[in-house]
Amino acid sequence: MPTPRAFFVGCALALMSCVPQRAVVPTAPTGPGLHVLFIGNSLTYVNDLPGILEALADSAREPLLETRTVAKPDYSLEDHWNDGDARAAIVNGGWSVVVLQQGPSSLDASRALLLQYAQAFADPIRKVRARPALYQVWPAADRALDFARANESYRFAADAVHGILFPVGEAWLTAQAIDRTIPLYAFDGLHPSIEGSYLAALVMYATLYGRSPEGMPPKLRLRDGAAFAVAPAVAAVLQTAAARATAVTRAQRSVPNVGALQKPGAPRA
Repeated sequence: MPTPRAFFVGCALALMSCVPQRAVVPTAPTGPGLHVLFIGNSLTYVNDLPGILEALADSAREPLLETRTVAKPDYSLEDHWNDGDARAAIVNGGWSVVVLQQGPSSLDASRALLLQYAQAFADPIRKVRARPALYQVWPAADRALDFARANESYRFAADAVHGILFPVGEAWLTAQAIDRTIPLYAFDGLHPSIEGSYLAALVMYATLYGRSPEGMPPKLRLRDGAAFAVAPAVAAVLQTAAARATAVTRAQRSVPNVGALQKPGAPRA
């Protein structure tokens, strides 16, 4: 009988092959709140990272955080640009932040493409008065030496577009330094485990709202009704890692358009 965690991760990864190559272009968001569009691949949609981020914001009683996603298997930003669905979603407007993600981009060629297409996407993003953000992902488990260049590539891209950086790769290294027994990778050594996706969501929450993620709940209820949970002791380590990785950006208040939506001192559920 599989453990609940193994079953959850197995189901999530099994779904990767079922995601259509051409997704429906998401509709524009409506109403007040923070609206985030994710453009990426399976490193975004496995375990429903956008849904976890929404649930974290809900748990902290933040004003509405609404996400939409254009994410397709193995897609780079170049693929998304040529495909057109992501650009169509951006043009719909209503976004506060548009998150861009491809592979780790540690090689010279992939770094160049990350920079080129982050800059290409930045123009339509800014035309709809949104801010571009870069979701810094991690290299495969057997390519740990690529972390420095992968993290650097995403920093370069964020700087090139004067955008927001979600330093998830840096938080990944910090979490590993604190406790190497935490399984951030799923069994394939590339995709995130539920712990890895939780860490990514913590980094994004902390960056968007300028709040420390320490003390966030380890158990969440996603808006589709799904339960999400990591062990409390593991959650505490991941929250510490996310807090350290985002300390500078939180101090700089790098997302001023979100600050007006915040309720300082609002209690967490």
